[in-house]
Amino acid sequence: MSKRLTKDLESIQKNYKEVFDVSLPNGDLKLWHIKFTGAKETIFSGEKFTLQFKFGPDYPIEAPEVLFLGKGPEHEHIYSNGFICLSILYDEWSAALTVSSVCMSILSMLSSAKTKGRPFNDAEFCKRAAGKSPKNFLWSYDDTKC
Repeated sequence: MSKRLTKDLESIQKNYKEVFDVSLPNGDLKLWHIKFTGAKETIFSGEKFTLQFKFGPDYPIEAPEVLFLGKGPEHEHIYSNGFICLSILYDEWSAALTVSSVCMSILSMLSSAKTKGRPFNDAEFCKRAAGKSPKNFLWSYDDTKC
């Protein structure tokens, strides 16, 4: 895991330094904060966001836990508690995916949005999800953008 995380960190810092700002808040490779700004000419243009990645001992075989910290984007696939409904974070995870590719997928998902808004079940889901990991849920993907 450590070798792969080091490789992912070096890659995102080298190839995406203009897009993503990575910090390790505990000085530990198992927890990353990644700051980015909404892409130009999108409804999130100029808005600043922070993703948190938590890596378990089985990474990259097992997906990291990924969520938004603070006020996340108002998007139909992002809950107000920061949980993200994106298939590659759960059912469609592959060890071939990297932190960079996950971040780019999230940025792409945001960039393709035409309107701002939360998922229809945001309040109920956030209440049910309190104190849990997004990986504790079976996600249902109601459209092809998720």
